Amino acid sequence: MLSCTRFLLLSLLSLLSLCLPWQAAAKEPLRLGVGLFQPDKEKNDATYQPLAAYLASKLGREVQLRTVDSWEGLAKSLANGETDLALMGPWGYVLANHEAGAQAVATILYDGKPEYHAIMVTHPKSGIKTVADLKGKTFAFGDKGSTSGYLIPLHYFMTQGINPERYFSKVLYTKHQAIETQVTQGLLDAGADYNRNRNAMIEEGLIKADQSVVIWQSAPLPNDAFAVSKSVFADKALVGQLQAALAAVGPALKQQPNLLPTHYTGFVSKDNTYYKPIRDAGLATGKLQAK
Repeated sequence: MLSCTRFLLLSLLSLLSLCLPWQAAAKEPLRLGVGLFQPDKEKNDATYQPLAAYLASKLGREVQLRTVDSWEGLAKSLANGETDLALMGPWGYVLANHEAGAQAVATILYDGKPEYHAIMVTHPKSGIKTVADLKGKTFAFGDKGSTSGYLIPLHYFMTQGINPERYFSKVLYTKHQAIETQVTQGLLDAGADYNRNRNAMIEEGLIKADQSVVIWQSAPLPNDAFAVSKSVFADKALVGQLQAALAAVGPALKQQPNLLPTHYTGFVSKDNTYYKPIRDAGLATGKLQAK
């Protein structure tokens, strides 16, 4: 009888030893990567830390926030497993999806809308009225992981038969905030940006509205994606919890109403198909290779 009891006890301990590592792994922190939506990393971290804390409370596990200062870098971190969750630009998301199977689970809302516009800006005294006037001028793109700062304006230039490296006297690649600042100061003839960033910089007094003129605007584009890695996406229960938590963010969330910056009003559940226009532009420009 004693030996039988001992056998059962040893068997139970053996089963527990197999289960515990799995349980510990299941509760490992989730790493949330966020693009540089604010002028600097410190402000960006402070802005999105409440969202990370909120998600941690809803998911029942730690969520570690980190700002990645380029869209391209964020896409790579999600693709190579350094990031589990990410709030990222559409083109960066499409790259991470294409390269490593990352999946969109929601889209952020801006003033209640899940879309925005790429724009091109110049200084009112530049003499530039249309894209045709840009020939021989200096022009700045965002980094090559940016949707509005790179992919969409590049796609538009290609449809017009424009090769940027030959069309402009000088081409730069820099951050969105730097583009707006240098254009308003007359240090740069024109550059690519997105309407949300320009509006925010004007509201915050970082640039003056009368020193920035929009000369081109894209068709509506899908807003930033809340994406998860391929491994996280495989956990359907976790994805369901995450989508429910994101859907609750917004004015209706009275306990924690300030989880997002001004004008960002919440999230709506979306999947990979919503980002087809961005994928199509990537394929058309040759920046994305068909599989």
